[in-house]
Amino acid sequence: MTSIVPARGRAEPVGLTAAVVVCTSSRRRVALVCDCIDALLAGDRKPDELIVVVDNNRSLASELAGLLPCDVRLLETRRQGLSGARNLGLAACRADVVAFVDDDATVDVRWLSTTLAAFADPHILAVGGPVVPRWGGERRWMCDALLWVVGCTYSGHRQDAGPIRNPIGCNMAFRRRELVALGSFATSFGKRGNALQTCDETELGLRLERAHGAGRIRYVPEARVHHFVPPTRVSWRHLIRRSLAEGIAKGRLQRIYSLPAVGPERSYARLLVTATLPRLLLDGVRRGDRQSALGAGAILASLLVTAAGFAAGLARERRRDAPQ
Repeated sequence: MTSIVPARGRAEPVGLTAAVVVCTSSRRRVALVCDCIDALLAGDRKPDELIVVVDNNRSLASELAGLLPCDVRLLETRRQGLSGARNLGLAACRADVVAFVDDDATVDVRWLSTTLAAFADPHILAVGGPVVPRWGGERRWMCDALLWVVGCTYSGHRQDAGPIRNPIGCNMAFRRRELVALGSFATSFGKRGNALQTCDETELGLRLERAHGAGRIRYVPEARVHHFVPPTRVSWRHLIRRSLAEGIAKGRLQRIYSLPAVGPERSYARLLVTATLPRLLLDGVRRGDRQSALGAGAILASLLVTAAGFAAGLARERRRDAPQ
């Protein structure tokens, strides 16, 4: 791990201090990373520490070193993996609160101030907010119920302020000391290169609840970020890959943390089967709405593939638990 760009010293602000960590791994996202940093620096509450972690890509680190402002700290990992990159950023900061934003996302002007305001309640240990899609092409059949496939807040997710099991990884913040005490992000979950491993933030939320009790993670609707969705993610291939990865990860979590671990997923699946799917099918038949019909097909395909992945993930953890 190498610090390429030193952080510029800042005066100690009043109230909670905040660090923001942005992890990146592909040179294709250089422009998006710069947009992300620009938005963070344009907010009404600038981060006290701003850290970009390059995930095992030396050429990308060299390119960003010449593009990022001098008060952005740039770090590199030598082992590929999103969870490890997040952990490196966490270890490098000293602020009271550490927030994580995806490299292809931009924050609203009031995002950080709104996020920090939620931590005025000492009971709150983590905060998440809405992730709104910013479409890079046509949305086509991607209905609101499937927006989780592209890393965004979906219909069925909580919409008002209140407790949640875990935030979406693109938009989350934690009290730093408590996150470190928990053991940081589990590297056995989370994205690694092109492999769509998922749910490191879900696992962390479950671990936090086990250690501190329920109701310690709060959803703040005003803490909004906008997530870029390239055309390649609005594809059947991505839908199947992402659904399979999600199912495998949730199957593993079910085995590790027992039934309540995937309670929200069960409620979401019931909502799809009893309400969303029939409505889209009716729209497709009665109105001849092709996109609704395709959306219904996408939901059905996602449910089936996720269920298969869930069974595979559950079986994998059972084999690990079996005596040798």
